[in-house]
Amino acid sequence: MKHFWVLLSVTILIFTNSFAQKPDKLTSAELFHEIQKLNFLGTALYVAAHPDDENTSLISYLANHEKARTVYISLTRGDGGQNLIGPELRELLGVLRTQELLAARHIDGGEQRFSRANDFGFSKHPKETFKIWDRDKVLADVVWAIRNIKPDVIINRFDHRTPGTTHGHHTASAVLSMEAYDLANNPQAYTDQLKSTMTWQPKRIFYNTSWWQYGSQEAFEKVDKSGMVKLDVGTYYAELGLSNNEIAAMSRSQHLCQGFGRLTDRGSDIEYIELLKGDMPKNDDVFDGINTTWSRVKGGEAVGNILNKVEENFDFQNPSKHVPELVKAYELLQKVEDEHWRSLKSEALKNIILATAGLYLEASSASASATPGSKATINIEAINRTSPIVTLKSIEIVGATAKLTPNKVLGDNQKETFSMDFTVPENTAYTSPYWLNEPGTLGMYTVSNQTLIGKPETPSAFSAIFNLEIDGVTIPVEKSVVYRYSKPDKGEVYEPFAILPEVTSKIDEKVLIFANSDTKEVQVKIRAGKNDVSGSVSLNHPSGWKVSPGSIPFSIAQKGEEISVAFKVTPPDSESEGKIEPKISIGNKIYGNELIEINYDHIPKQSVLLPSEAKVVRMDIKKSGEHIAYIMGAGDNVPESLEQIGYQVHILEPNDIQSGDLDKYDAVVVGIRAYNVVDALKFKQPVLFDYVKNGGTMIVQYNTAGRWAKQFENIAPYDVTLSRDRVTDENAEVEILAPNHPLVNFPNPITKKDFDGWVQERGLYFPTAWSPEFTPILSMKDEGETDKQGSLIVAPYGEGHYIYTGLSFFRELPVGVSGAYKLFANMLSVGKSEVKKQNDVKG
Repeated sequence: MKHFWVLLSVTILIFTNSFAQKPDKLTSAELFHEIQKLNFLGTALYVAAHPDDENTSLISYLANHEKARTVYISLTRGDGGQNLIGPELRELLGVLRTQELLAARHIDGGEQRFSRANDFGFSKHPKETFKIWDRDKVLADVVWAIRNIKPDVIINRFDHRTPGTTHGHHTASAVLSMEAYDLANNPQAYTDQLKSTMTWQPKRIFYNTSWWQYGSQEAFEKVDKSGMVKLDVGTYYAELGLSNNEIAAMSRSQHLCQGFGRLTDRGSDIEYIELLKGDMPKNDDVFDGINTTWSRVKGGEAVGNILNKVEENFDFQNPSKHVPELVKAYELLQKVEDEHWRSLKSEALKNIILATAGLYLEASSASASATPGSKATINIEAINRTSPIVTLKSIEIVGATAKLTPNKVLGDNQKETFSMDFTVPENTAYTSPYWLNEPGTLGMYTVSNQTLIGKPETPSAFSAIFNLEIDGVTIPVEKSVVYRYSKPDKGEVYEPFAILPEVTSKIDEKVLIFANSDTKEVQVKIRAGKNDVSGSVSLNHPSGWKVSPGSIPFSIAQKGEEISVAFKVTPPDSESEGKIEPKISIGNKIYGNELIEINYDHIPKQSVLLPSEAKVVRMDIKKSGEHIAYIMGAGDNVPESLEQIGYQVHILEPNDIQSGDLDKYDAVVVGIRAYNVVDALKFKQPVLFDYVKNGGTMIVQYNTAGRWAKQFENIAPYDVTLSRDRVTDENAEVEILAPNHPLVNFPNPITKKDFDGWVQERGLYFPTAWSPEFTPILSMKDEGETDKQGSLIVAPYGEGHYIYTGLSFFRELPVGVSGAYKLFANMLSVGKSEVKKQNDVKG
């Protein structure tokens, strides 16, 4: 872990806006690297659809070899994928993946942007994608990004000319990028944007091609590459002691929730980019023919003359000697008319001045959070650790009315501390991802504030501006307010300073299944955002349902304390579904949000506020059996869902499974992607198959085809060939192929109606071939495709039954899809209808 943080520090190649990272503390070599980047005035924009579509090798190469400002725009936040490290899915997964991307950019030197597009799941064609995304709004967001970022070159990750050959989102990202390339400079396009930005025309646009586009390395060698630029992205950075490959691997490894941790490598590594529009570079340089010097902006040459001399004569042993020159360059830069470059380079230059001067400035809150109307205390630290004379003129808190005017010379290596108190304004927005603040659609997030669109995260509610005077020049330096503390097992920790409601509520079970008309007790947790909170909580409920009591009073003494209150919820006699929503009354204010905290070591802690609610479902469901063994895979909520309908689920560790241990269970269920991620299963296949042979039921949920060791070539007792086949349309018509099979009859009759209301998809990674022992149960297909019959197959094996299913139960059960529950209960009951018949006869 020590090596990770050292490498992370070494590879901080740009000062990012991630407000909860530890402060950057640059070595002389890193400072020199930053000065080199300061003297390059060129920008590249890399365009793709998902967080994991990024090419970190190329992003790092552009940022660190070319020294260009390099921005990756991922049209989505990856909301539709899976999570290998925790329970976050959908919008919460999007928050997690956003932060993983920011962590990646913090390492490879790039910046991050997004659109409002929601990753609704796999799409087979851009036409399907554009049916769900609002095409015009996503296109507008790409145009907005180009107009604001002002790239000289754009590089598409995917080919706009090959629809249907890859994920529909992929091709869609390239299609929109190509259109936006032309529209960004059209003053008649998206005119509302021009109130806040200006038109812009990039010089050229490329496609990041590779041998896989042509089927093999051999085929690619024969391709005419006269329209391509060849880049060796395996270059070595002597000043950093790292190769570009190593930086790229460390960057890519930040995608932990997708299991992308990887080894670093070194050596020559060739990338090709194919010109799509614009003029062809005369050599293998994407910026060939583009003025990337200070002379590209009026008044910039004087700035460049100073900064280029600093670069040429940089003193690695005493960087602080350059402070006067850097300050003079900063003063001249403020006179540059080009607002775009003036703003970008001023921020970079200020950070370099701070680093060369050994200045450390910090504004940290005394507590992790505050509520609107409450008092906040900000602790200020300022220290000048080198010889230049620096005067701290004033400190003011942006977002509040608080200001100090110490007007004090910061003595050489003498720490100065101050404390600032202020009242958080009542209208201060809560800390939460801005794209989740308003209801969205399946394909789009809603963002009303144009200036927020595309930003990776919500700006900090409060920041401190340190007004410094160096060599007679006033330099304002802005630092986001953070919360800094220590933990015995982690050391120093930085978190965002969060603004939260006075009180939040939560129902742990997001779906409550009522298999009969019995009353259930529902626990509502109430958490205080400040001291001494009191009020009452009630539970909104759908028509036909009953809740008692009508309201419950509560009182909480300590901030952060959580209490529980219990309501009795009675469903109607007939099938019904709806939402229950806790509503907390404090005076004349009503609170209805739940606070979700996402906290992993590799990202800053995230506070997410969502409507506090739970789905309630009254369904007539029957089941057979009671005790279910569950082997977790990549992580899902299926065990909790099965407990909702009365099963006792026992989570098993594969290493602990011994012969005979499974006999006490009515069924064994293997979680999603278990054979992809649980190596110990390779030793337990004989035990599992013996369990089935002796009369047990084994259910294996979807696995990613081909991503397991050779020991897993056959995950079933008979031959099964998995594929990448999937049905992405959650409303695709389903045909029951085996209407007389017990699986669709016992204990619940399954009809086509049970496939209504499914979400995101029908299923994925279906088998395409299986031995004759298997019976396919269902058939389904996406529009324009052939029938897929491998979504659910079952085979007798010995005295028991083996089931493989690619149906997305891991999505359907947690959101309360009744038909999915009934079908899963039937799978768990396979073979038990015969036992029931025998017992009935004996009776």
